[in-house]
Formats: sequence, structure tokens, C-alpha cells
Amino acid sequence: MPFGFYIIMAAQFFSALADNALLIVAIAALRDMQAPAEYEPLLKTFFTISYVALAAFVGAFADSMPKGRVMLISNTVKIGGCALMFFSVHPLIAYAVVGLGAAAYSPAKYGILTEYLPHRLLVVANGWIEGLTVAAIILGVVIGGTLIEPGVAARLLAFELPLLDTAAEAAVALIALLYVLAAIFNLYVPDTGVRHQPLKKNPLYLLHEFNHCLALLWRDRLGQISLAVTTLFWGAGATLQFIVIQWAAEALNFDLSQSSMLQGVVAIGVAVGAVLAARFITLRKSVRVIPLGIVMGIVVMLMNLAHHLWLAVPLLILIGALSGFFVVPMNALLQHRGHILMGAGHSIAVQNFNENLSILVMTGLYYLMIRYDLSSHWVLTLFGLFVSGLMCLIRLRHIHNQRQRDDVRHLDDSPLH
Repeated sequence: MPFGFYIIMAAQFFSALADNALLIVAIAALRDMQAPAEYEPLLKTFFTISYVALAAFVGAFADSMPKGRVMLISNTVKIGGCALMFFSVHPLIAYAVVGLGAAAYSPAKYGILTEYLPHRLLVVANGWIEGLTVAAIILGVVIGGTLIEPGVAARLLAFELPLLDTAAEAAVALIALLYVLAAIFNLYVPDTGVRHQPLKKNPLYLLHEFNHCLALLWRDRLGQISLAVTTLFWGAGATLQFIVIQWAAEALNFDLSQSSMLQGVVAIGVAVGAVLAARFITLRKSVRVIPLGIVMGIVVMLMNLAHHLWLAVPLLILIGALSGFFVVPMNALLQHRGHILMGAGHSIAVQNFNENLSILVMTGLYYLMIRYDLSSHWVLTLFGLFVSGLMCLIRLRHIHNQRQRDDVRHLDDSPLH
């Protein structure tokens, strides 16, 4: 890999690290405010709504200038959201501003891969990026969980730094430093030399262009399969973060700090699966991993049988590993097809729109489950059946697409042609 790729990875790592640490601190802030329990999944809803609402614009924005500059601007917006939480703005609003920055950041961080690297390296690059992102999730939830510990907060306040009067302020200030570190790496992200398209001023034109790209990717036989898989994966993964917290409280009597560590256990599995996928799965073989998504939903339901930590940890690692192994090749395939059919930024914006719409829908359904007091047993069962069922339908659709392609080839090879 060229050296610039490691700069891109470092920038992504510290930005994702701060995002995940801030999520745990925001959950703690809601609990300190004695906000209703169903507000917690709304944090993810407020974070991701920008991905959906601004999808038609952030892709064009990412393609209008060097990706490193886009990442720097977007990361600065995240720092602004972090500052809002520091000054006691409601966590839902502050985290929504962070989501605004993340929505603009994502097309640049993934789009630069297709500009900077040859397509034969995309699966390997995605394996490293996803593995590193998962490492950021692990450390992020650990850092967030550690910062809300009363003993740690007391030691931070003992330094008597200016403006830091509460434990929440000290935690947010440290997380802001992670965003600043990411911004420093953004300054050194390489310019790929790709010609940039001037940003169109007419929003109606951008909406029309986005709708065209959206339809183009969903009509593509390989694009639609990879897009369906990644859409389901990110919606399920975001919801699983909150399900693990609820399940750990009911099955293991864990508090928020301990539950956040279990999220890190899932992330360890994702990292392992991502690395294995990068090692053994090529772009050409990427669709062969689809059945693993069906297995993942079944393993999620087995969590209902885990009432001890020694059983829960291996199951959580297995769920993560299955997720990482099947999503990394799908992500690489989607980026490759998107790059062929449209610009890198537009392709990632379409991907983000679908994936984050899935997050909104699935966290919204989880919100309703919590509001109507469903136990973690029912939540895990319904969640597992939903994931396995949809993955079965996606696999059937892929088989249908392959048969259609084979039929066309047969006709082309017949004597009448």
C-alpha cells in the first residue's frame, strides 16, 4: 500500500474513535438528565438523519474538491457538535450536528479509496479500513465507558483545568482533542490528481442527479445485491449497539459502562472477520459470502441462551466475525460498481443514503419496542429473524440475477445470433 493510504486510515481512525466515545458520553448525559429510556436509540436517529436528508448534496460536495479538504471541513463540523455538548446543549441536538459532519465526511473517506488505489486492492483496503474503524469502535466505547466512571472523572477534575467544572465537560474536552488529532491527519491526506467537478448551484439539479445515480445503482445486477447487503448490515449493526446494552442489563445485570465494553467485544469479532475477508476473499468471489448473513441472524437469536459472561463473549465475537467477513467484500464490490457507473463521491452518497435510511428505520423500530416494554428476549428473536429472512431474500434475488445473465449468454451464443 502507498504511504498516503496510511494517512487516510489514521484520519479515519481518530475521527471514528471520537464519534463512538461521544455516543457513550451522550447516553450517560441523557441518563443524568433522567430522559426517557427510548431517547437513547434516538441519538443514532439524530446522528444519521443528515446522511439521508443531505445525500443528494454531500456526494456532489465530495466530488467538487480534493477529498482531504472535504474531510477537514467535515471534521471541523464534528468539533462544533462536540463544543455544543460541552456547553450543555441537549445531547440529541449536539450529536445531530456531529452527524452532519459525518454525513459530509463519509463520501470523502470512502471515495478517496477508489480514486487513490487500483480496483484489485479495494477488498484489501476495505478490510483495513473496516478493521481500523472497528478498532476505533472498540477503543471508542472503552474510552467513553471509562470517562463516565466516577473515579476517572474525579481524577480528571483534580487537575483543575480552566473551564472544566464537571465530569461531563472533562469527558467532552478529551473527545474534542481526538477530533483535533484527526484534523491534523486530514491536512496530509494526498491529493489523488482526479479532476473535480464544479459544485452545481441549483439544488433541483443535484436532486435530479442523485435520483439518477440511485436508480442506476439499484438497477445494476451486482450493485443492487451489494447495496442491499450493506444497507441491511449497517441498519442491523447500529441497532445491535443498543440491543447489546439492553440485553446486558437484563441478562447479566451490567451497568452502562460494563455494557459498553461488550459492544467492544462485538467489534473485536468484526475486526477479525474483516481481516480474514481481506486475506481470503477477492473482488470476483465477493458474492459468495452472502449466506454468512443468514447465519449471523441465527447466532443473534442464540444470545437468548447466554446468561453467563463466559458464553456471551464467544457468541458476541462470532456475531462480529460473521458480520465483518461478509460486509467487507460487499462494501468493496459496491464501491467498484459505483465507481464504474458514476463518480466516487456520488456512489458513496447513494450508499450512505440507503444504509442510513436503514439505520433510521431499524432504530425507529427498536424505539417502538422499548416504548412498548418488549424484553430483550423478544427483541433479539425478532431482530435475528428479520436479518436472516432478509438475507435469504437477497440470496434468492442474486440467484435469479445469475440465471438471467446465463440465459442472455445462452441466447448470444446460439446459432441464430
